[in-house]
Amino acid sequence: MASTVSDRPGYGQLLRTPGAWTFLLPGFAARQPFAMLTIGIVLLVQHTTGSYGSAGAVAAVTGVSMALFAPQSGKLADRVGQRAVLLPGVLVHAASVSALTALALADAPLWLLFLAAVPTGASVPQVGPMVRARWAALLGAAPGRKASPLMPTAAAFESVTDEFTFVIGPVLATALCTGVHPAAGLITEAALTLVGGLFFAAQHRTQPAVRAAAAGAPEQRVSALSVPGVRVLAVAFLGIGAVFGGMQVSLTAFTEEIGRPGANGLLYGIFAAGNMLAGITCGAIAWKSGPRRRLIAGYAALTLTASGLWAVHSVPLLAGLGLLVGLSIAPALISGYTLVETLVPASARTEAFTWLTGSIALGQAAAVTVAGRLADAHGASTGFVVPLVGTVLALVTLVTLRSRLTPARATIMAARGSVHRDPVAARK
Repeated sequence: MASTVSDRPGYGQLLRTPGAWTFLLPGFAARQPFAMLTIGIVLLVQHTTGSYGSAGAVAAVTGVSMALFAPQSGKLADRVGQRAVLLPGVLVHAASVSALTALALADAPLWLLFLAAVPTGASVPQVGPMVRARWAALLGAAPGRKASPLMPTAAAFESVTDEFTFVIGPVLATALCTGVHPAAGLITEAALTLVGGLFFAAQHRTQPAVRAAAAGAPEQRVSALSVPGVRVLAVAFLGIGAVFGGMQVSLTAFTEEIGRPGANGLLYGIFAAGNMLAGITCGAIAWKSGPRRRLIAGYAALTLTASGLWAVHSVPLLAGLGLLVGLSIAPALISGYTLVETLVPASARTEAFTWLTGSIALGQAAAVTVAGRLADAHGASTGFVVPLVGTVLALVTLVTLRSRLTPARATIMAARGSVHRDPVAARK
C-alpha cells in the first residue's frame, strides 16, 4: 500500500498514512502489559521469597524463554499471518501468568516458579514487532518504488510508543503491587494482554500480506538471522536489554534500601521518559547521517551515561542520571530498527524485529539475574554495574563489526529474495 510523501516527512504526515490508526490504537493497548511483566514478577516473587536474587532469576527465565521463542513467533507470523499467531498466543499467555501468580502466592518451590515462567515468557505477544512490520508493509520498498522517507519517522514513533508504555507500565505495576496486592500487577498484565491482544488481532486488514510459496522462490526460505547485520544488531541489543533489566532491579533495590519503595516507579518513569523524549526528537529530525553512524554514536553516549550509575547514592542525582541514560537509548534503538528495513527482505521482517526484541529480553533476563545477585550480596549500588558492562560489550561489538551493518550487503541478500535494488540501501 503506497502513501503520499512530502519533502519534509514528520509525525503528522506519518499519522495520516491510510490505515495507520486501525492498528496503532489496539497495538498500543496490546503492548502495554509487556512493560509490566518483569517488574510484576520481581515484586511478587521478592514479596513471597524475600530475595531479589530469586525474583530476578524467575524473571530471567521468563526473559530467556521469550528470547528463544519470540523469533519463532515472528517467523510464523511472516508465514501464516499475525492473526493466526496472536489468537492462541494471548490465551496461553494469560493462562501462564495466572498459573505463575497462583504458584508464587502458594509459596511453591522455586523450581515450580521456573517451570511456570517458561510458557509465560514463550507466549508473550510480539505486538511491537508486528506493528513495525505493518509500518514496513505500508511504507517500505516495493517493486518500482523506493522505501518511503517516513520509515525512520515510523521507527522513531514506535520507539516513543514503546517507551511511553515503559513510563506507564512499571509505575502502574508498582502502584498495584505496593498499594493493592503484590499479585495485582501480574493479574492486570494478564487481563490487558488478553483484551488488547484480541483487539489487535481483529485488525486483520492492515497485517502484512502472507505470500504464497512459489516453486523456486528463495525469498520464502530466507531466515532473518542469516543476514550478518541482523546478527550484529541482535548482539548489540543485548546491551540495551542489560540497561532495562539492570535499571529495573537496581532501582527497586535502591529505593528499598533507603526506605522509599514508592520512589521506584517514579525513578524508572523518569528514565523511560528520557527515552521517550529522545525518541520524539529523533523522529522529528531530518537526518543527514545514516542509521549505522547514529547507532554507534547513540551507543557511545549510552555507555558514557551508564558509567556513573553505580556511584550515585541520592534520589535526585539518580533521577537526573537516569534521565540522561534514557535519552541515550532511543537513538540506538531507532537506528537499529531502521537498519532492519534495508537489511532484511520483506518476507522476514517480523522475524527480524522479534530477534531484536528477543535480544532485549535476553539481555534484560541476564541483567535482572546478575543485578539481583549483586544487590543481595553487596548492596543496591553494585547492581548498576550491570548496565555499564552490557553497554561496553555491545559498543565494542558494534565498532568491531560495523562493516556488516552496511545496507549494501542487504541489497545483495534482498536481490536473492526477488526484492529490487533500493538506492536508499547504499547509504551508510
